[in-house]
Amino acid sequence: MVEDRPDDAPLGVVAVRALCDFAARTGDLDLRFTPSPSGSEGVAGHSEVTARRDAAYQREVALSKVFQGLRVQGRADGWDPDGRRLEEIKTHRGDPQRIGANQRALHRAQAMVYGHMLCAQLGLDGLDVVIVYFNIDTQQETPLPQWHSATELREHFEALCARYRRWALAEREHRAARDAHLRSLRFPFDSWRQGQRELAEAVYRTHSAGRVLMAQAPTGIGKTLATLFAALKAAPATDKGVGQDKLFYLTAKTTGRQLALDALLCLTEQGAAPLRVLERLARDKACEHPDKACHGESCPLARGFYDRLPAARESAARVRWLDKTTLREQALAHDVCPYYLGQEMLRWCDVAVGDVNHFFDHGAAWHALTEANDWRVSLLVDEAHNLIERARAMHGATLEPGAFQALRKDAPAALKKPLDKLQRRWSALAKTQAQDHEVLSDLPGEFIATLQGVCADIGDHLAQHPQDAVDGPLMRWWFDALHFLRVAESFADHSFVDLTREAHSRSHHPVLAIRNVVPGPLLQSRWGAAHGVTLFSATLAPMDYVADLLGLPADTLRLDVPSPFHPAQLAVRIAPRISTRWADRLKSLDALVQVMATQYRAEPGNYLAFFSSFDYLQQALDRLQQRHGDISVWAQSRGMAEPEREAFLQRFTEDGAGIGFAVLGGAFGEGIDLPGRRLIGAFIATLGLPQINPVNEQMRARLQTRFGRGHDYAYLFPGLQKVVQAAGRVIRTEQDHGTVWLLDDRYARAEVRRWLPAWWQAKVEG
Repeated sequence: MVEDRPDDAPLGVVAVRALCDFAARTGDLDLRFTPSPSGSEGVAGHSEVTARRDAAYQREVALSKVFQGLRVQGRADGWDPDGRRLEEIKTHRGDPQRIGANQRALHRAQAMVYGHMLCAQLGLDGLDVVIVYFNIDTQQETPLPQWHSATELREHFEALCARYRRWALAEREHRAARDAHLRSLRFPFDSWRQGQRELAEAVYRTHSAGRVLMAQAPTGIGKTLATLFAALKAAPATDKGVGQDKLFYLTAKTTGRQLALDALLCLTEQGAAPLRVLERLARDKACEHPDKACHGESCPLARGFYDRLPAARESAARVRWLDKTTLREQALAHDVCPYYLGQEMLRWCDVAVGDVNHFFDHGAAWHALTEANDWRVSLLVDEAHNLIERARAMHGATLEPGAFQALRKDAPAALKKPLDKLQRRWSALAKTQAQDHEVLSDLPGEFIATLQGVCADIGDHLAQHPQDAVDGPLMRWWFDALHFLRVAESFADHSFVDLTREAHSRSHHPVLAIRNVVPGPLLQSRWGAAHGVTLFSATLAPMDYVADLLGLPADTLRLDVPSPFHPAQLAVRIAPRISTRWADRLKSLDALVQVMATQYRAEPGNYLAFFSSFDYLQQALDRLQQRHGDISVWAQSRGMAEPEREAFLQRFTEDGAGIGFAVLGGAFGEGIDLPGRRLIGAFIATLGLPQINPVNEQMRARLQTRFGRGHDYAYLFPGLQKVVQAAGRVIRTEQDHGTVWLLDDRYARAEVRRWLPAWWQAKVEG
């Protein structure tokens, strides 16, 4: 027996689940057995099982044991002292026989760890360790008991701990080296840009104190470098605090991810510093075999994944700099899946860079791991103005009748009956719909219940027929339906549900949608999980609007960094006699293109012209070519691929001249950098207001009820944020000069101009 060593330096605390995830997993990566019950369903299932036990039964038994400086702790689901029976309860759907051997082994390993701690605590010579599989649909228990002696349980526990302890010792050394490096970290340049140091100091104070900060700072001052530097400086432990475990840099744009990696390279001496940096992609972008399913019988990188993971993990940890290319190389060198190696390395990185959905989405892995492992994480949310719409999309869901009807035609015969039942429920909904767009008073309960049954049936079918678990109509619709159910589970007055009859659809069924209006209530757990948050952007005004919709804490700090640019650098001109309202567009086209041509001829160079839609863009492009055919033009098109976007931007050269046409709020409205003569001006032929339609009008009404500013919150502020972002493409450095034309008479109104940047000195022309 290996005794505890009280004199060993503490190695920290590890949860039972984390210990077993690290040291007890073997075999294939296998995702065939989803969907698992939701969190609330799992809690309800545990409660149902334990409620069936007698009065002596103990629930949620807190257990802890130290092994050579490593404290292992957790809560056993249930303990029956009379029967000497320890229970580990696992909720599931479908036939428990289809739960894989690797999953069963992991569950058994967790239960045996609890068994050892209980034997040690109570002085027992052994006990019955029971895995109880509970089907939440049928309410049926499947108990799998097995007697284990105290000696057997202790040996199992110590083997796992020894495996984990070796890694924990290396992690302790890494953490000490990391913190020493960060304490000595210096800003990589001799001087700060104007406003940059003010931003960095605010971020440092915020993250040191575990607060939330909204920081509006103009384009061009180096926000990415300043925020990363400050958050890293705040990470090491001090006399007053325990420090941060991880820094998550979250961005809504791919370009933002690369800017963060470039800044981190600058700060870490090209990746040589003792700092583990991880770049995360979406699963579909990281998948090596998109034609195969995520299990060992289909994908070679899933086969034996957990057997090869320890070597891959150790190798990747030594590399430290794991951008998407390096991570892929490491994974393929060990024949494991790059995406799931990246998910594992999240546990061991210091900085992770990825999309906002990794932390804010339903079931987001970064948030789940933060909660499960009690990590102290700090968040940097880049271009945070985008988080409102991104969060609304994450916490909204739509079911399209067209996709469902296509699925029914080719669905396996075994699924015909449940799909037909859902078809009838959908038809019943259609009969209740009196208008093309109709808001329901609540979720359609019978439809939701039927949808849950269908999803369970599809899950069972895929478990029995893994050859069908490939990308196709069945899988895609199933994932959409599961997402809809997850969104429905948290439905409340922050959202509404509606039916929309599509004019050109062949289906008589309506589109069923849950639309989130105020994501704030759904983000509360995210803000609560973080120990220091900075949301930053060049367009966070009005801050009340952003704070209200994102549900930021009442004591959130606010910083508005003054622009380093002089008003003389940017001529902002308003055309008061041009209307870009839909009804006025055709008759104002000649005046609009005349302004563009006049400005271009007065100062030839590269310009961007922004419009509210592709149709309007094309109308203006055609008219400019008719009236001023000598001016070089190029245009954004629908669904541009990455190479096409790059080609569009490459037209903006230092010695070039012409006008690039783009859609406001699209790929070229923010996140692109065209300094100097590459871009000398912009024409913005719209206020950027969302389209007036029944959905947006419903959002306006609900925002009016909740905040008393329905029109501003639904239309004006989102539109003007896009305008300011687009105009921000023109002035990128303190040496740049340019011109922005605001082509709409509404810009002349005081209630609109008051929300434009303070340093703009907009002039109404004529």
